[in-house]
Amino acid sequence: MQKTTTQLLENPELLGVESQKTLKRLSSSLKTTAKDSWNELQLKLEQQLPVLLELYLSLYGDHYDCYYHLEQLLKILARSSAQRPAYLRQQDNKPQNWHKTPDALGAACYVDLFAKDFQGLAQRIPYLKQSGINYLHLMPLFKAPEPNSDGGYAVSDYRSTMPQLGSMQQLADLMQQLHQQGIKPVLDFVFNHTSDEHRWAEKAKAGDAEYRDFYFFLTEQERDQFAPSLREIFPEIRRGCFTQDNTSGLWIWTTFNSFQWDLNYANPAVFNAMAEEMLFLANQGASVLRLDALAFVWKQAGTNCENLPKAHTLIKAFNAVARIAAPALQFKSEAIVHPDEVVKYIAPEECQLSYNPLLMALLWESLATRKTSLLTESLRKRFAINPHCSWVNYIRCHDDIGWTFDDNIAWQLGMNPDHHRQFLNQFYTGQFEGSFASGVPFQQNPVTGDCRVAGMLASLAGVEKAEIDKNPTHLQHALQRIYLLNAVILSIGGLPLLYMGDELGLKNDYSYVLDPAKKDDSRWVNRVAVTDKQLAQATNTDTLSGQIYQQLQQLIQTRALLPVLGSGTTEILQDNNPHLFSYQRQLDGKRLVAVVNFSEHPQHCDSLSGQLWFDELTAQKLPAGPLQLLPYQVLWLTPAL
Repeated sequence: MQKTTTQLLENPELLGVESQKTLKRLSSSLKTTAKDSWNELQLKLEQQLPVLLELYLSLYGDHYDCYYHLEQLLKILARSSAQRPAYLRQQDNKPQNWHKTPDALGAACYVDLFAKDFQGLAQRIPYLKQSGINYLHLMPLFKAPEPNSDGGYAVSDYRSTMPQLGSMQQLADLMQQLHQQGIKPVLDFVFNHTSDEHRWAEKAKAGDAEYRDFYFFLTEQERDQFAPSLREIFPEIRRGCFTQDNTSGLWIWTTFNSFQWDLNYANPAVFNAMAEEMLFLANQGASVLRLDALAFVWKQAGTNCENLPKAHTLIKAFNAVARIAAPALQFKSEAIVHPDEVVKYIAPEECQLSYNPLLMALLWESLATRKTSLLTESLRKRFAINPHCSWVNYIRCHDDIGWTFDDNIAWQLGMNPDHHRQFLNQFYTGQFEGSFASGVPFQQNPVTGDCRVAGMLASLAGVEKAEIDKNPTHLQHALQRIYLLNAVILSIGGLPLLYMGDELGLKNDYSYVLDPAKKDDSRWVNRVAVTDKQLAQATNTDTLSGQIYQQLQQLIQTRALLPVLGSGTTEILQDNNPHLFSYQRQLDGKRLVAVVNFSEHPQHCDSLSGQLWFDELTAQKLPAGPLQLLPYQVLWLTPAL
């Protein structure tokens, strides 16, 4: 078997022949299972089975029963194809470049915090449409343990929703409504782990050998082969990455929390089972799946078990499954890791979309320092990705801010990276003198001193502190910072993503400390409920929320009229003014240059003098000579006619 596998992997022609033989042998049973979807499925299998076979053999070719599991997987694909709704099958035949348009705009929310339940969210579709949103990420909504579920990221059943939100059928109906209104629904695919209450885990606890092999049940000696090289994720809550099972005395791999059991993807039955869950979610209407914690999915002794080569192979295999049975489905990478590792997940055959944690972190870094050298140098090296893929650019999310940047670049710029991260933590938690921010520390490691920061956009940008201090100048600066951040994510290239509540300037909610289930997780400070009263303020510019919302709408509407801000290329420019950040977008001979002042003082830009410019944001032609920028001003410049 091993020799045959090696020969196949080394010879694409042999691989193609083997795919044809496999398909021919199984065609009759697959056709019966696929029903009226067979013609489409057969075509996809002919195109994609060689890709899937190569990936599957790379992962499982050393298993004696590899072909048995492959056959079971193909049956899963046929069943899923038969169950795929007609409206989704229509989308499967369309180009999936919707994230490259200048009106593409994303948002993310917890259903209960934004709208209470699925029916409530359906009633808020007009608000989403009014806001220009056409991509909506519904944060974890699957059945999970109570009261602790890591914010929903400990899934007990991928086919059941939290009862208080509604039923799975109501979710499917909601997602169809979103599709009808031109909004792409996005769900989380929490595939590194399940909760310890998942039926697979329950069977494993009961001693079922088949399901124990779905997870990692290790002896102390086996555990110690892995433990020394692993990173602690939640050191405030517990130490290490393993939890002892009270019944067997064995150690279960739990990278995150003790109730989140890591799946054993070295077992092909686990891949097949999770592929079936993935396709179920796709058939409910998900256009995009956010691949949660994808960096951790493959384990290998002697490594840190992050970003391993077979993690990429695994994701490509899931992608190949989707290309066959749900071609419209796209993946979004959630790799909050070193910048060099983030980009490795981005490819048409892996993840077509990816969060851009480097941009997010360094936008906040530049606001704190009023300097843009780290932002500029980092993005010059790492912003370019495959032209068929897109960054998902965000300012805030449900999670914390980790100061992800390349230490080598920091050193080259004369910064001690560890000291700089300590400064940023102090600045954004309001401990640094002169700070405008009101953030909250998250997961401070008592050994390393490492820390992250939680907080809503408005609180981190200075609104909260300015209001407490009753300082109108500082409040104006805070509003300008919010505008600046939104202007950058809307113009730099990629899919901009809003975190619902931030578009209204909602501030931190400190009431989480009163809830025993939440008080130890400071990220709840930026998981804020949105009320009808607050939504109503969106159109009232006499309110702070209305001002922030309307300024954002002006940016969104201006962007939608500029094709270059959709699929145009991006070049990060060098500027001799250390407070300015600039970049150029180009498409079909059209050009737009963005210039951003990260300082609360006026700045001038000499590098763009010598040409007449038109500012798209103010609809004004600028005078000749060096450009003058007001405090925190953003310019979207096109050549003046």
